[in-house]
Formats: sequence, C-alpha cells, structure tokens
Amino acid sequence: MRKHSKEFLENLTPSKAYEILVEGNQRFINSLNTDHDHLEVINQTREGQYPFAVILSCMDSRTSVELIFDQGLGDLFSIRVAGNIVNDDIIASIEYAVKYVGSKILVVLGHTECGAIKSAKMGVEDGYITGLLKRIKPSISKALLIEDEHKCVDKVAYANVENSLEEILQKSQIVREMFSNGQIGIVGGVHNIENGEVDFFKNLTNQKVENKKLATV
Repeated sequence: MRKHSKEFLENLTPSKAYEILVEGNQRFINSLNTDHDHLEVINQTREGQYPFAVILSCMDSRTSVELIFDQGLGDLFSIRVAGNIVNDDIIASIEYAVKYVGSKILVVLGHTECGAIKSAKMGVEDGYITGLLKRIKPSISKALLIEDEHKCVDKVAYANVENSLEEILQKSQIVREMFSNGQIGIVGGVHNIENGEVDFFKNLTNQKVENKKLATV
C-alpha cells in the first residue's frame, strides 16, 4: 500500500508532515533508509501524485531532498535552484503545490559550504550568475547580526534561508492565508553536508500570521 496516498494527504496535519521529514532525516543520517521499490511506486503514481511537502533547496548535487529525508517518488515537490533563492516562478510553483495539490508543509532548505554563497561573498560577476548572486548578497549583511554559536560557521546560509522565507511570505497572499489558517506549515532548515543532518532552526508550523503582515521569521 502506498504510504502517501490521496487519503493520507487529505488527513495529514502540517505538524505530522514536519515529523515525517524529521524522522526521515534521522533514518538518513543513521543509514536506516527505507528500501523504496521504485518500480512499484511508478505503477502507483501513474495516475496521480500526492506530495506531502514542497521543498525549496539548492541545486547542489549533495543535497537531494528525496535522499536527505528518505522519501520516494511522488512524496515531495522539489524546487531546486542555486542558493535556494526566490523568484516569481518559484513562488508560483509553491502556490500550486500547497493550494492545488494539497502539500501540507513548505520547507526552505539551505546547506553548509554553499558554492553560490561563497561566490556571492567573493563578488563574482559573470553572465546571468551575476543577477542570481545579487539576491544572496542581502544575507551576507544579515548574517553579521546572527550570534547563535551553532550558526557561526555558515551564518550566511542561515540568513539566506530566513530571507527566502520572508520573501515568500511577503509576496504570496496564497501562502500567507493558508499559513494563517493553519492549512500549511512553514519550516526553515540548513543541511550539514559533512554529516547529513538537517538543522530545522526555524519552525513556524504552529504559528499564525495576519494576511497583511509579514511573518516574524
């Protein structure tokens, strides 16, 4: 029986969706990954998909969210772009996931040793890369305000996740309203590429935000 069926998704709460991700990451870092029967899942999903989470993450080859959270085909909407930055198309994809498919949690996932962040720090300018890195630069200034010891090594990665969350909440009325109504959860995390662990440092899942105000992240 498929784990994430239509019925499963309809009855899933944002908090439980968050727990599934946490438990999956624990399996991943402890090498206890589920044995996914990909051929069977292909057969199960040929007529529809019911991803329980939508995750905006970096394109880094070491940060595949299906592996990091020990999920299979059809379980996650994965949006990947260098530096996990936000633009209009990404917001539209998120809105589609939560409103029209029913995904119960939105995650913005950064990672340590991010090449895009390193390039932004160095002031790299080259082709379309210049415009992408420009979106990361505000996080460099914001990182100077972070005092938490556990974030000191990759402060910009943490700040960059927070900025992406803020931008999504600020620009998307659909996300704000669904979050305020408790229909979806919102989480920010940073994946440590050295040990595979995700630090879910910003969990807004059980909070609410007024439609005309930016969430405090």
